[in-house]
Amino acid sequence: MIPVLILLAATACQQAYGASSVESAPPPAPASEAEHHRLAFVQAACGGCHAVEAPGLSPNPQSPPFADIANREGLTRATLVTWLTDAHNYPEVMDFDLDQPQVEEIADYILTLRSEGYKRVPD
Repeated sequence: MIPVLILLAATACQQAYGASSVESAPPPAPASEAEHHRLAFVQAACGGCHAVEAPGLSPNPQSPPFADIANREGLTRATLVTWLTDAHNYPEVMDFDLDQPQVEEIADYILTLRSEGYKRVPD
């Protein structure tokens, strides 16, 4: 008898408290398959050091979150592609290379993180 009462009480709690949480949190919009693959690639290539999704803190404190990079004043796709191509691949620090399509895919992803009124993550 006691297990049945516990089950009924648990069900009542779920119904009483579950309804408000469902109403206040709409499900996230589903990402397209291409967006999913791009995020997976960027996460695999860069997520060991950088926070790839906003908001987030980078695993390596010396590596800025991608949202911080995306929201830097004066940043353009061209400057970002150049930086990723020429200045980012210091062998003694990162020890990996990106081909041009990968550089462009990462740059395009970073630029999706731009937002009005962005507040940089404090150091």
